[in-house]
Amino acid sequence: MTENILEEMTNRYNQMTRSGKLLANYIFANTEKAQYLSISSLAENCGVSEATITRFCRMLGLSGYNDLKLALAKTSHPNELGEFSDQPQGIFTTDTMATIGKKLRDAFFISVNETLEQMEPVSFNRAVRYLHRARQVFCFGHGGNTVLAQDAWARFSQVTNKFIHIADSHMQIMATSLASSQDVILFFSYSGSTKDAEELLTLAKKRQIPVILLTHFRNSMAAQLADVVLLCGYNESPLQSGCIAAKIGQLLLLECLYYGYCNQDPDAIQEARAATSEAISKKLL
Repeated sequence: MTENILEEMTNRYNQMTRSGKLLANYIFANTEKAQYLSISSLAENCGVSEATITRFCRMLGLSGYNDLKLALAKTSHPNELGEFSDQPQGIFTTDTMATIGKKLRDAFFISVNETLEQMEPVSFNRAVRYLHRARQVFCFGHGGNTVLAQDAWARFSQVTNKFIHIADSHMQIMATSLASSQDVILFFSYSGSTKDAEELLTLAKKRQIPVILLTHFRNSMAAQLADVVLLCGYNESPLQSGCIAAKIGQLLLLECLYYGYCNQDPDAIQEARAATSEAISKKLL
């Protein structure tokens, strides 16, 4: 495979099947956009199957779809620090700290605004009801999303002890295998398309455990397995994996869930807040 994926596609174009050419034509015309799409969204936009995309990747010498997205990202024109200049502005080595701060602020605003625009009251209220009625709520995530899951556990621990955080993927599977329909899984996954997520959520589906998913992609694998999907904003480039702007949207959704949960039983919540605040105050100097 050549270093430039677009050149490789051009070299192999005449060897492609009809569906392969449809896919290639779309990528040629939408190189920037394609790198932000889930495999489901790309398949829908091109009118091909996900299996076709997988075969297309292997034909190009790639191990899978994520490798294709990364290769497309590398063909764009990154600035000196490897961030793309279109979302919303790249950060250069010549930027002052004040300029960097303003550019990051703009990215955070984009994330918050896009998240609010996609918020669906029906799905949000359903998620709050699940959390309120649950016997236990397991806060799960993988990779960088583990931090968000831990934040969820820490946030809700101020008002209830039924939220549980487990970081290790093996222990998550074990906990899920013993959970029931009376429990809930609050799952964080920006892409919604990882092997660990598929394994865990498939098991949750089998055991009829309600799943609330915070993700960016409506048509992702995880979204198909979840009972409630809450969408966060901001298009994260494959070269920006783990960027804070992408997490801001999920944190906004988390905070909304927290206050929605508190509104279900204000008197009990106020009493719990007072108890935990008093306990923590003794640790302060």
